Amino acid sequence: MTISVLNQRTHPERFTLAPLSGRTVAIIGYGNQGRAQALCLRDSGVACVVGVREGSRGAVTAGSDGLTVYTIDEAAGMADLIVMALPDEVHGEVFRESVDPHLRERATVGFLHGFSVRFGSVTVRPGSGCVLLAPKGPGVTLRRLFLEGRGLPALYAMHQDSEAGDAEPLTFAWATGIGCGRSGVIATTFADEAETDLFGEQAVLCGGMLGLVIAAFETMVDAGYAPELAYLECCHELKQVADLLYARGPAGMAEAISNTAEFGAYRTGGMLIDDLVRARMLEILDAIRGGAFARAIELDSQNGFRWFKEQRERLRAHAINPAGEEIRELMPWLKQGEI
Repeated sequence: MTISVLNQRTHPERFTLAPLSGRTVAIIGYGNQGRAQALCLRDSGVACVVGVREGSRGAVTAGSDGLTVYTIDEAAGMADLIVMALPDEVHGEVFRESVDPHLRERATVGFLHGFSVRFGSVTVRPGSGCVLLAPKGPGVTLRRLFLEGRGLPALYAMHQDSEAGDAEPLTFAWATGIGCGRSGVIATTFADEAETDLFGEQAVLCGGMLGLVIAAFETMVDAGYAPELAYLECCHELKQVADLLYARGPAGMAEAISNTAEFGAYRTGGMLIDDLVRARMLEILDAIRGGAFARAIELDSQNGFRWFKEQRERLRAHAINPAGEEIRELMPWLKQGEI
């Protein structure tokens, strides 16, 4: 499949703030991504307000950042572009109760992730735009790159246009305001963004990585090696190699490591990622595409995230954590947020 990549260098006429001139953007939620986007939009000269639940920590933080804070109902009612920067699992309730009843005619609703629209917890009314702009990185990185005059790549999709026919120009203005137009905006669909994002998180970035690290740590400790040594080899050094992979790609990473490490990677990679693992990856993808994962997180959410919290506590109690604490004590700069 061929993808379409647009940026300010190739399409300067599309990456302009003009569609947002005299209009208001409401950022609903003020967590990691919401805060970064609100600050970037403000610094770009866009009229931006923040909508949060009364008494929330986000209200205090946004106020101290110099942003104008309203309730979600109020912010939704005054904006031409409403950006849903809340956790996926609360989109449905918040949208139904506090956003949809207050939408202006022909307003556009923007999402940072396709999950809630793809799996049906949110349906944007006809006449209103429904778009996606998903920066491919955390809010802190988005903000840092913006301040450096750079930007994160982002995925873009339009589920439906507004009656005004301006959902796409608004989205490209949004991308310009947060710096994503400096690198590139890649056209996709809500479904493809949601499904690939979930699969990447589960199979590699979070589930796969965490599972592999813990299994390797346990293997070494069970074989008699010191937990601290196991942590250094199986967890600590992961970032250094991941940084090479991120900056240079697979072939570039292989060229940067030692011949011994590269030889071992070729020899054992296929042993670890065998046909059984590939079959399990396909099961994960099928569960995502078929909606089983969405139903599971919805059910656990209704139960107060009991299963989720149990898994979190189990991870916290694992022996890898005290070993890691000892190693990280050798690097006090990590406590200062330098990563």
